[in-house]
Amino acid sequence: MKIDAPFVERILAGFIKDKLAKAGFRKGILGLSGGLDSAVCAHLAVKALGPGNVIALLMPYGRSFGDEIEDALDVARRLRLRAETIDIAPIIDAYFERYPTGDRVRRGNKMARERMSILYDVSAREKALILGTSNKTELLLGYGTIHGDMACAINPLGDLYKTQVRELAAHLGVPEGIRTKPPTAGLWPGQTDEAELGLTYEEADEILFRLVEERASAAEVAAAGYPKARVEKIAAMIRASEFKRHLPPIAKISPRTVGHDFLYPYDRSE
Repeated sequence: MKIDAPFVERILAGFIKDKLAKAGFRKGILGLSGGLDSAVCAHLAVKALGPGNVIALLMPYGRSFGDEIEDALDVARRLRLRAETIDIAPIIDAYFERYPTGDRVRRGNKMARERMSILYDVSAREKALILGTSNKTELLLGYGTIHGDMACAINPLGDLYKTQVRELAAHLGVPEGIRTKPPTAGLWPGQTDEAELGLTYEEADEILFRLVEERASAAEVAAAGYPKARVEKIAAMIRASEFKRHLPPIAKISPRTVGHDFLYPYDRSE
């Protein structure tokens, strides 16, 4: 799973620059959380577009994630980005005061979607394209919120496993504190990705790599020495979250249906 980090950096920076240019944009915007993935995406965006063309939005829920915000501000300062902070607590609290729930997942999903809603609004104001920060591990496991953190215009990190993102981060000079701290989606205080998943990203990535890249069956991966219960759990998560990795399916009526027969190349000149 080792990557050639300088090569990957060139490919992803070129991807960002090329896709924005083809869509007619000069600026990119992303949510900067203080975590690994958004820090790596910010570094790549600066290399592709220059710091003056990258906007970072920090969207905390009140004072619940003070350390994360400090890390995000530190990244913005280091990269000389334009950063804007918008507290989502008044919006979230107003909604759940009227429609109360004790379900933390519902609250977390609402927070993720509110952050993306704000990103899209500011992107329209700034005429900037939204850069996604979901990595391949999250996409394969369905560990993300539809129309929340999984929404974006382009996703530079979507073909890198979490451990590969960490390797790229070291090459890019992302601060060690960000590279080594427990990953969190920032949904509630004390929440961490690995605690929710029930395994570390290193364990998940090794199993995913064999299931996806090597096309091994769950039985073959388990026979290679990986815990059977964990292999089956990951395989089940991939199957259960397949719907999250597709645009909404359209029922076919006409001869040329969007997404089926009509696939317009948006970069063609004529």
